[in-house]
Amino acid sequence: MKSATPPQRRTPQATRTFAMQFTSTPRGARLARRLVSHRLHAWGHVYTSPANETLTLIAAELTANAVRHGHVPGRDFHVGLTEAEDGTLRIEVSDARTERGPAPGTPAPDGESGRGLLLVDALADDWGVLPRPTGPGKTVWAQCAP
Repeated sequence: MKSATPPQRRTPQATRTFAMQFTSTPRGARLARRLVSHRLHAWGHVYTSPANETLTLIAAELTANAVRHGHVPGRDFHVGLTEAEDGTLRIEVSDARTERGPAPGTPAPDGESGRGLLLVDALADDWGVLPRPTGPGKTVWAQCAP
């Protein structure tokens, strides 16, 4: 995490928001990624723009982690996307697992997984974890400035 102390739901003044629940399956994660990209395009960040590509990749990593590490049978995960007045884009992915927080590590050189949070850390201007505001679990968020 880039923030030493995560902000308390400090979301800049939002001008646009998108939120949706998805099934905690690989198909749900794939759909969430596609809808984030589509919403950004509708907001004027065309598919090939750096903002769309960056946020879509971050969304892919966070939703995949929610499905792989935050899955609780019978519980969905939630995605929130916000564009602030200053152009800051923020994505939040909430799952139902409280006891399993994200922990970037050093993946095996020949390993096929373990690089998601390293990508988020490299791409986002800031990211962190907060308790889920609407029930048990956590919310992993990332922000990218304009």
